Amino acid sequence: MKRILSITLCCLVAFSAFAQQTQKPPLHGKNWMAITGKPLAATAGAMTFQKGGNAVDAACAMLAATCTMWDVLSWGGETQALIYNPKTKKVIALNAMGVAPTGATPEFFKSKGYNFPPEFGPLAATTPGTPGGLMHMLANYGTMSLEQVLAPAMDLAAGYPIDAQTANSIERGKDRIKEWPYSKKVFLTHPGEKREAPNAGEIFVQKDLLQTLTKLVEAERAALKKGKSRKDAIMAAYDRFYTGDIAQEFVRGSKEQGGLITMQDMAKWKPLEEEPLSVNYKGIEVYKLQQWTQGPMMLQALNILENFDLKKMGYNSAQYIHTVYQAMSLAFADRDFYYGDQRFAPAEPMKGLLSDAYAKQRAGLIKMDQNNPTIGPGDPYPFEGKTNPYLQMLKNRGYELDTTKRNFAPKHDTRNESSLAEYQERLWLGTTTVEAADKEGWVVSITPSGGWLPATIAGNTGIGMSQRMQSFVLDASLNPFNVVEPGKRPRVTLTPSMALKDGRPYLSFAVQGGDTQEQNLIQFFLNMAEFGMTVQQASEAANFNTNQLWLSLGGTKTDDRKPKPGQILLNDTTPEEVRVQLKKMGYIMTFDDRTSGPINAIYFDWKHGSFWGGSSNHGEDYGIGW
Repeated sequence: MKRILSITLCCLVAFSAFAQQTQKPPLHGKNWMAITGKPLAATAGAMTFQKGGNAVDAACAMLAATCTMWDVLSWGGETQALIYNPKTKKVIALNAMGVAPTGATPEFFKSKGYNFPPEFGPLAATTPGTPGGLMHMLANYGTMSLEQVLAPAMDLAAGYPIDAQTANSIERGKDRIKEWPYSKKVFLTHPGEKREAPNAGEIFVQKDLLQTLTKLVEAERAALKKGKSRKDAIMAAYDRFYTGDIAQEFVRGSKEQGGLITMQDMAKWKPLEEEPLSVNYKGIEVYKLQQWTQGPMMLQALNILENFDLKKMGYNSAQYIHTVYQAMSLAFADRDFYYGDQRFAPAEPMKGLLSDAYAKQRAGLIKMDQNNPTIGPGDPYPFEGKTNPYLQMLKNRGYELDTTKRNFAPKHDTRNESSLAEYQERLWLGTTTVEAADKEGWVVSITPSGGWLPATIAGNTGIGMSQRMQSFVLDASLNPFNVVEPGKRPRVTLTPSMALKDGRPYLSFAVQGGDTQEQNLIQFFLNMAEFGMTVQQASEAANFNTNQLWLSLGGTKTDDRKPKPGQILLNDTTPEEVRVQLKKMGYIMTFDDRTSGPINAIYFDWKHGSFWGGSSNHGEDYGIGW
């Protein structure tokens, strides 16, 4: 995973009236902007733009490159995207999340002693979503061929100088990698030596993956020779992946290692276009994917926060931190119980959850001088004219309803003894981000993930399998909307973001980091919308993380994932007076030197007709503009 890395201080100057220094300069461009988690992958986006591609083409090239470089994800993972189409002036939501395979039931996992589906191995895998998502985006909104877009990734698969972060991650996970024969073959390039993983800078070759990508290109070429259109030729490659020889080898390799995915699972899966969800925050339309992600949690929190004068409180004052923390805790409590795949019953109460009236009620629960460790899910059903069918379930789980405030509070202390270090490690579990924009008006924000190291590679495909099954629950009392079921998508943390102002793109932004994603994106957005920071200042500015939520990743025991009320991660620079006030409010504080999250973003400067790019100072995130 990508976490705190040492980096060279390249820029210690302020770029706006706000007194916030940055370690990296903002990016500027008037023609295009390409930002992602790896420098070589950003270069792939720049190469694509220079060859005449649009933002969708460039985003697909960056996505392919990051998967090939194992930037905390691989080709067998999942892709979530928001695309602004300048022709229709609409935001499109792409759901390319894989689904639970045949046989993936609560009973199956419980029979193996799990309280949640496993974190690693073939039983953690949903069907691959990224290849289908990439090809769908490219076919419908790009301009280039699949061969053109995959060219940088194929060069990387043929051999690239591996970075220290990835190489060291392989070395740390080598004991687990040895459990899976195809992973061992690819990753452990020095078997039997003290260091079995590649060394930083070593040319890392992935012959099997290169062969898989070559097969996709061959399918496209063959279709073009038959007179097929660009779109149909790309979809011919799609068919080869999901129903042809690539699928057969993927399924064979999965089953050999104990996985559940079948050829029927592969063939039935399809990427889906959806209507995004949105709220208006002080004249800014903020867009998110639907409730199979945690995205609506940010929308709920912004609705709650609109009831307060945050600017008057001041950036990262004790009162500001407290208010945002409480709003996030309220929204997380609803996320943890009410979000799930909307294509499966029961239907999530999203109309109520995103209503202004419900937000106002939730805002009324905030005690302005004290953390509330007993925040539970609210009752959104009356706000859409319905009766909550889960009152007894919540009561059985140990919650009692405050009928005057419609909040379910636990009757017992939800603190637990599991390690804070382990909890925060799971809280931060990473992925990457892809941001692209062009002068024609196309904008793309992607948070892809899955198949991270140590990954199970499926047969001789070179493709790492997803681990997203762990985001399901097996116990309906934890979340009746997110119980594992074949064909269902788990409720994931992955959450690209986009914002429009006056009907035009304002921000495209995303961040990696498991359950911290929405936390950091909320604060990034407020840094700009409320405090006037530049996009680079906002991406580096000190944020904070709450632990008062159920973890979506890691840990197969219930206690591993329980909320830790009042626990907060603050930046080392937090003033002493703020620490004193937060302690009086009941917070349990830990500190770190980087707390912004690895945020990448594009700001649209319509006054000057240019782009501003912000790229995280956490490690390898990198952007190029022109």
